[in-house]
Amino acid sequence: MNIFFAGVLSQDVADTVTEVISENVDIVSWDMLRQYLQESMPTVLDFLMKLIIAIIVLLVGRRIIKFVRKCLLRFLDKSNLDTGLKQFFDKFVYVALHFVLILAILGRFGIMASSVIAIIGSAGLSIGLALQGTLSNFAGGVLILLLRPFKVGDYIKEDTSGNEGKVQEIQLFYTKLVTLDNKVVVVPNANLTSSSLTNMTNQDRRRVDIKVGISYHADIREAKQVIEDVLAGEEKRLTEEPYKIYVDELAESSVVIGTMVWVHTEDYYEVKWRLTENIKYALDENHIEIPFPQVTVTYEKQSS
Repeated sequence: MNIFFAGVLSQDVADTVTEVISENVDIVSWDMLRQYLQESMPTVLDFLMKLIIAIIVLLVGRRIIKFVRKCLLRFLDKSNLDTGLKQFFDKFVYVALHFVLILAILGRFGIMASSVIAIIGSAGLSIGLALQGTLSNFAGGVLILLLRPFKVGDYIKEDTSGNEGKVQEIQLFYTKLVTLDNKVVVVPNANLTSSSLTNMTNQDRRRVDIKVGISYHADIREAKQVIEDVLAGEEKRLTEEPYKIYVDELAESSVVIGTMVWVHTEDYYEVKWRLTENIKYALDENHIEIPFPQVTVTYEKQSS
């Protein structure tokens, strides 16, 4: 019996102690949480205010940048500057104004522009190595605008990689080319300044060169006359420049006849494709063979 009452008493005491501890813990936890909120509330409110102001600065700043770029483009359109130079100035101002905007936003959070510049300066070597390719592309863009090996609208070919197309835009770090089949090729500016390139539209005239092989059995004089008739009938050739027809090579399987005719640069591909087709038709009509590559094999029969 005594053991039973002792067990019941111990259980009651344990429940009471647990209840008292729970109440005290709840009181302590609530007091600590309220105290923490009271102490941190000014900091939270200050951060929220800074965040709201930063968002406002961002939205207003982007509108100002858009307005400044519009005014700049109007001014550049009235000037006699090259189209590529206009595009370069526009992109440079765009990047520079956004950098200033970022510094202004960081300043709202207590990060001064001098601190950012000091960090960039102290990490200059690492940043320079990391951005080596980007900086070289930027320098390449500046060189392109200064030396002007090509301009917007020119058709160029990069001799190293073989990329070619019409220059659509000269950006800070790369140049956009549009190919004949309307594909956009993005070429880093460093590639265009560190290797050779061919500007195919820098001059207003261009020479069309076409070579065709005829059979060794064919009459060369007749073949040249047939080709001359085709060239003379080309309406877009420059009549003030004489065309030429000559024997270019005595190849393994054919006699190669070369032709040269001058046209306006914008007519180059049209004339070349049309002349190539018409020369083939004319040779066929006059039964002048364009031979396939062939090999003559001679063998001796050994006597037994």
